[in-house]
Amino acid sequence: MGASSLEAMEEDLNCVAVGLLKRRVRQKRGVREIIKTKIQRNLSCTGPKIKSTLTGFFPVVKWLPKYKVKEYIWGDVMSGLIIGIILIPQAIAYCLLAGLEPIYGLYTSFFSNIIYFFMGTSRHVSVGIFSLMSLMVGQVVDREVFLAGFDLNEDSTKNAFGFNDTGETNITAVNLKIMSLNMECGKECYAISIATALTFLAGVYQVLMAFLRLGFVSVYLSSPMLDGFATGASCTILSVQAKYLLGLKIPRHQGYGTVVVTWINIFKNIHKTNFCDLITSAICIIVLLAGKEIQDRYKKILKIPLPTELVVVAVATIVSHFADLNGQFSSSISGAIPTGFIPPKMPSIELMPRIAWDAIPLAVISFAFTVSLSEMFAKKHGYTVRPNQEMIAIGFCNIIPSFFHSFTTSAALAKTMVKDSAGCQTQVSSIVSALVVLLVLLFFAPFFYALQKCVLACIIIVSLRGALRKFRDVPKQWRQSKIEAIVWLVTMSSTALISVELGLVIGVIFSMICVVVQTQNPKVSLLGQIEQTNDYEDMEEYDNLSPVPNVKIFRFQAPLFYANKDFFLKSLYKATKLEPFLELTRRRKLEKKARAKGQKMTDGVDQTNGDVGICLISKDVGFHTIILDCSCISMIDTTAVSTFKTVSKDYKEVGVNVILACCNTTVIDSLRKGSFFGADDIDMDRLLFHTIHSAVCFANSTTQPVNDSSV
Repeated sequence: MGASSLEAMEEDLNCVAVGLLKRRVRQKRGVREIIKTKIQRNLSCTGPKIKSTLTGFFPVVKWLPKYKVKEYIWGDVMSGLIIGIILIPQAIAYCLLAGLEPIYGLYTSFFSNIIYFFMGTSRHVSVGIFSLMSLMVGQVVDREVFLAGFDLNEDSTKNAFGFNDTGETNITAVNLKIMSLNMECGKECYAISIATALTFLAGVYQVLMAFLRLGFVSVYLSSPMLDGFATGASCTILSVQAKYLLGLKIPRHQGYGTVVVTWINIFKNIHKTNFCDLITSAICIIVLLAGKEIQDRYKKILKIPLPTELVVVAVATIVSHFADLNGQFSSSISGAIPTGFIPPKMPSIELMPRIAWDAIPLAVISFAFTVSLSEMFAKKHGYTVRPNQEMIAIGFCNIIPSFFHSFTTSAALAKTMVKDSAGCQTQVSSIVSALVVLLVLLFFAPFFYALQKCVLACIIIVSLRGALRKFRDVPKQWRQSKIEAIVWLVTMSSTALISVELGLVIGVIFSMICVVVQTQNPKVSLLGQIEQTNDYEDMEEYDNLSPVPNVKIFRFQAPLFYANKDFFLKSLYKATKLEPFLELTRRRKLEKKARAKGQKMTDGVDQTNGDVGICLISKDVGFHTIILDCSCISMIDTTAVSTFKTVSKDYKEVGVNVILACCNTTVIDSLRKGSFFGADDIDMDRLLFHTIHSAVCFANSTTQPVNDSSV
């Protein structure tokens, strides 16, 4: 048998192989049976089920007994100590953003670390106080405090403990009655009531999202959108903290355009600058930036991060205390930070209806950052995390601490990276960090009395360095993907210039619009055959491709649905250079002219011999089959099925067959339900093929080229 015979046999086998592929028949279960099975599985109470639930809800039960002390303890203790040292100044500083007393930042850092130790699935994530969460909490707190009638520009002398800054009992209190809330409370007391209620609601939302399996919401928070949101929020944080650098007492703007209005107010009051705060801020920023640069440049040599923030806080506190900067130059200071814990208290239910909507973006952003960081570091170190359990963990990191006067928490990238670089192995490091914070809470908190607020603002601003550096990446991002760069710019601009909450909403909506636009205008192409193979590729992108004689192979690279079906039709007509309606119209006009000409010749001069003129009308369109390559079509809707029917019918009227190739099972099922293959799928073997080559073989074996014919 010759080589040509073997090749022909092989081609025949390839063409008929599709007939051997049969769909597996799946038995459908009734709704009642499905519900019964799920109830039995979820409500069963067996030993293994209880153990599985316990280890699932508290992962520490599973990994702690296997803890390798000799291998892990040094890295966990060192990373825990370093994070604890970093947390102390940050916990105090970020309370400026949240509009709360410094003690609450320490509470937040302490409780969140302990709870995540028990419930988290990530070994490396550092959960605690986070600048973005503090800003969002602060905006709600300031708004509600303003609506309650407090002066935002007033330095409150009464805190939640009922003591003033000198430690004497303050007998003057504001009788506050809001939303059936009756209590004798000052400004700071009301502020923490708002923060705890907001935090409780955010945690409840996160736990509900976990139980309802709504974690998919995070897929709509694209990386460019999150980066733009973080950068825009950083611009807002920078603007809010700028007044502390200058020692200006300007209330935080309520409403839209915080960045613009804040800078206008700063320049209006620039003549009131406190030069003591200005000089202190300049020195602190120089020292902090120098420490960060040294850390970045020599990070391979330095085994542990430099505790620059703690050194700056310690030195600044000592200088402020002995130089009496508050008394001599009216420099704004942190004030009394008491030791110990406040008795737990239920978050105010009366306040929750006022802030229910504000808790939603807090919940979404908090779990989005936590889950994304958990997955990123799990991938880096070769283990897995459970996103749903991460949502439950961060939810309870908000619910439980809200009873202990804490506010919203999240995973933080900077602290997680420091934790990782310091040799962290497990969440035992979180317990070490919590113990460091506990020491401050019990013994050292009062020593921060004279710490200037401008020093805390410097710590916050320098911590934004990474997010603000994203501006340098815009040109590179533009070259890589213009759409992603536009998403980043729109989200960043709306977050910075309008508001943080609206910036998040605008970013999500704009990202989704970009996806829709991309699906509405996808790439389309005609395919040609790769020489001496049975493979086919885009003729515009590759050389040495041969067009298949008498066959057009059309590829549409997107899901096909109601929004892009018109683009599909226009692209198909343009690629094949044949629009059935126009072709039929052309033929009808030619037929009409032919009949008119024949009638004229019959009635004309040459009637003696009875000759009649014959006009030939060409019906050759250059091909007899269109193959629709559906390999890139992930799904279709009923409109798309109707479009396929219309295309098949219209092209058949001009003598061209339309067949499909490379459809996935989802598309096939949609076509079946839409009766595309006729009753009982009688035309399925003639209209659907699993490979392009089998479709080409079928087209050339069953259909001959359309020849010129006359009418």
